[in-house]
Amino acid sequence: MLITIYLIAITAEAMSGALAAGRRNMDIFGVAFIAFVTALGGGTIRDMVLGHFPIGWTQHPPYIYLVISAGLVTTLFARFMHHLKTVFLVLDALGLIAFSLIGCEVALGMGYAPVVVIMAGMITGIFGGILRDVLCNQVPVVFRQELYASVSLAVCSLYLVLRDLGLGTEANTLISFGLGLALRLCAIWRGWKLPTFSYRQRWD
Repeated sequence: MLITIYLIAITAEAMSGALAAGRRNMDIFGVAFIAFVTALGGGTIRDMVLGHFPIGWTQHPPYIYLVISAGLVTTLFARFMHHLKTVFLVLDALGLIAFSLIGCEVALGMGYAPVVVIMAGMITGIFGGILRDVLCNQVPVVFRQELYASVSLAVCSLYLVLRDLGLGTEANTLISFGLGLALRLCAIWRGWKLPTFSYRQRWD
């Protein structure tokens, strides 16, 4: 199940990356690069941090073709994409949860401590979007809109708790995925956000 959702998610993330590149008037190479980084950057950073080699996408060349093709195709239909905003939000939510759980599994398979497993899941879930926004000279969306990174944190934590309670991997994945998706969609619908911090230096 996660692999199917993963493929859908990296396609959607590549398309979001292409749209971000288009808003910055990038050329076709820039579009392809941003699409690739958005879709596969989180897993790449995770593998580099954990020492998990070879890096995932290097062993699955079709993933490269998929995300670059999705990015380039987006340039042809960009004018219609605003009609699919809700679809993109749902696909992005699916991707966030799937990426987070996959990241946890990778770290668990390498025997890392729980806090590292959680960080690995979060890196996988959110770093593609962070790289996209930084490269497009924007404050990353994950730091300023509805609950996003905190949803990844909650999903990774729940997955570990249920695992420690002896729940099987398949049931754990289904429960964690379902609750995480519900939380993210509720955050979008209700506009839930974390408290913000605003600071202005005063010189007396």
